Amino acid sequence: MLRRRQALGAVAGLGGLALVGAQAQVAQAQGIQPDGPVTFVVPFTPGTTQDLLARLLAPFLQARLGQPVVVDNRAGASGVIGSGAVARAAPDGRMLMIQGVPFVMSPPLMKSLPYDPGSSFTPILRLAEGHVLLVVQPDVPARSVAELVALARARPGALDYASPGNGTAQHMTMELFKLRAGVDLTHIPYRGTAPAVQDLIGRRVAAMMLPVPVALPLMREGQVRALAIGADRRSTEAPEVPTLDEAGVPDASVTLWYGLFGPPAMTPELTARFAAAANAWLREPATQEMLRAQALFPVGGEAETFRRFVGTELQRWATVVRDAGISPD
Repeated sequence: MLRRRQALGAVAGLGGLALVGAQAQVAQAQGIQPDGPVTFVVPFTPGTTQDLLARLLAPFLQARLGQPVVVDNRAGASGVIGSGAVARAAPDGRMLMIQGVPFVMSPPLMKSLPYDPGSSFTPILRLAEGHVLLVVQPDVPARSVAELVALARARPGALDYASPGNGTAQHMTMELFKLRAGVDLTHIPYRGTAPAVQDLIGRRVAAMMLPVPVALPLMREGQVRALAIGADRRSTEAPEVPTLDEAGVPDASVTLWYGLFGPPAMTPELTARFAAAANAWLREPATQEMLRAQALFPVGGEAETFRRFVGTELQRWATVVRDAGISPD
């Protein structure tokens, strides 16, 4: 009886595989699915959030499409190298990329780009989002945003803040905070997050915007003091920290989002096919558990909603760069 059940299970499994294969062939014939292996381009090094999302989504997408899906890290030039490869790819769905919010923040800071962020890609789906915490090192005599603002206004330019580099999320979110709070803080760019955080906890710089999962351990160890979260709601991990709105600095919240993009001119049908698969992945309990572990929240939705969101984000950060008087590199 056990052998019979095993045999029946094997037959059912083969039947399921055959069904997936037949569905994939029909989808390919209808032009709503790639007709070969799919490459996920990650324009950053392994270990980044973009890389993590790509490696978790790839096997799910592979099972849905019936095609191999591989991850290709093409880091360099702040994501320009990998993004440029996708911008030049054929619109057949065989090359996709996962990008993050710096994709819309950094273009106004670059003198030239080999693509147009607004038209050289097909936005497919906003996958997930997270937030940043405004933190100071313990020697800074400010225990609230109001106190930090008062301190900065009394000594314009005397307080500094660290970031992993020009055009990064930490740089641009702090520049937005400066505009909305009406303060002058001096930007100290570093080559990456690690050295910036090292100087922050070493009390060589005053403040920084840090992603929630990076900031929380430092808060618990007393190495930094969190003054506010750049979100429309408090964090469940640090409910005592107010939002920037609650702290008296409105319109300064920033979403650290991550999204799926394809090459330009992908058909609506093919775009919808990928969006549906990614939405199904976001509904998986295992996916949601993984996102929670990274202090991220699933988003999903429709491709058109994401396209409009990207357009709004490009305009928003171009305005911030202009109003803050930041010069291109």
